[in-house]
Amino acid sequence: MTDQTIDTAASGEAAPSGEAGGPAAAGRLTVPLPRPRDLATVDDARAAIDGIDAALATLLEHRAAVAGVVQRLKPVGGFAGRDPDRERRIVAAMAEHAPSLGPERLARIMNAVIEAGLEAAAAAAAGSDDRAGR
Repeated sequence: MTDQTIDTAASGEAAPSGEAGGPAAAGRLTVPLPRPRDLATVDDARAAIDGIDAALATLLEHRAAVAGVVQRLKPVGGFAGRDPDRERRIVAAMAEHAPSLGPERLARIMNAVIEAGLEAAAAAAAGSDDRAGR
């Protein structure tokens, strides 16, 4: 099993809880990444997915917070301020790290992530606690 450590110290935000991989060092999230070939049972594979999903949720929360800062700083924020060229560059960079997903699948995933982040930023700007996205 390998671990992936994500350094969030540069953000100045509070460190993630570390639930995905045990207690987190300040500004770091360590996620166990078992090799798929080492997962022998459905329970093992599901436990690995649960850990990855917990880390992914932490990263998505952090991404949404940082994207909210971008929305406040841009001259035109929200959906009207979307930058398709920037979004294509994000997807291309991600495709280098996730070649099995490829650019088309990653574009769909990132579109959903970006839209959810924009909705969360709009709710925060409006002063509502819209965690359910309603």
